[in-house]
Amino acid sequence: MPRAVVADDHWAVLEQLARVLAGEIELVASVGDGPSAVEATDRLNPDLVILDISMPLGNGIAAARDLQRHGSRSKVIFLSVQEHADYVKAAFSAGACGYVLKACMHSDLLPAIREVLAGRTFISSAIQGTVSLQ
Repeated sequence: MPRAVVADDHWAVLEQLARVLAGEIELVASVGDGPSAVEATDRLNPDLVILDISMPLGNGIAAARDLQRHGSRSKVIFLSVQEHADYVKAAFSAGACGYVLKACMHSDLLPAIREVLAGRTFISSAIQGTVSLQ
């Protein structure tokens, strides 16, 4: 079973994530900020890191960049309310392999995980047409 670290500053979202991932992904850490996500990823070496963009003490984009600098092999998926193309582009330029809207978490997160773990990218269908990663 793939292992994941999840980071979001809203505990209700972390609880929802745990329910969505149950039985498919082993949740090895749930944290509330970017630096804690980096520390947990460095320590636990998960297959996957699911990051919110807007968090205290360093946002998800900064955390993803730190993971790259640390040489992490964990795949990064952003889970965000941000729909604007600039956020999506920033996420991918920081090393993301997937971008899922929180509003689409229940329908898109597991397919995103499967795609990303298979070496492909994923963007929630609700914003696919608005974003070009070229």
